[in-house]
Amino acid sequence: MSSKKFEEGLKIRKEVVGEEYVNDSINNADDFTMPLQELVTEYCWGSVWARDGLPRKTRSLLNLVMLTALNRPHELKLHLVGAINNGCSKEEIMEALLQTAIYCGVPAAIDSFRTARAVLDDL
Repeated sequence: MSSKKFEEGLKIRKEVVGEEYVNDSINNADDFTMPLQELVTEYCWGSVWARDGLPRKTRSLLNLVMLTALNRPHELKLHLVGAINNGCSKEEIMEALLQTAIYCGVPAAIDSFRTARAVLDDL
C-alpha cells in the first residue's frame, strides 16, 4: 500500500511507538496479517493520529485509559512507550491510570499500574 494516508500514518506510527517495532510488525506480516497492518497504519495512524484536534501527548493518555478499560495489556505496553515518546511524564501516566481506578475499576487499574511499572522500569 502506498497511499498518502498510509505514508503519513507510517511516519507517525514510527515516531510514537518506535521504528523497530513498526518495521518488525510490517516485515513479519504475511498475506493473512498484512491487510491488518495496512488498515492500522492508514486508518488509525494516518487518519486519526494525524489530525490536529488533539496533541499527541493527550492522545497517548487517552489510549492508556482506554486500553486499561479494555484490558489490553499488550497494547498498553506499546502505548506506554508511545506516551513517553510523546512527552508524557511518569506522574502524568500515574494520574491517568489512577483515574481509571474510579471509572474502570480497581482491578483494571492494578493490572495497568503493574504493567506500567514494568515498562517504565525497563525504560
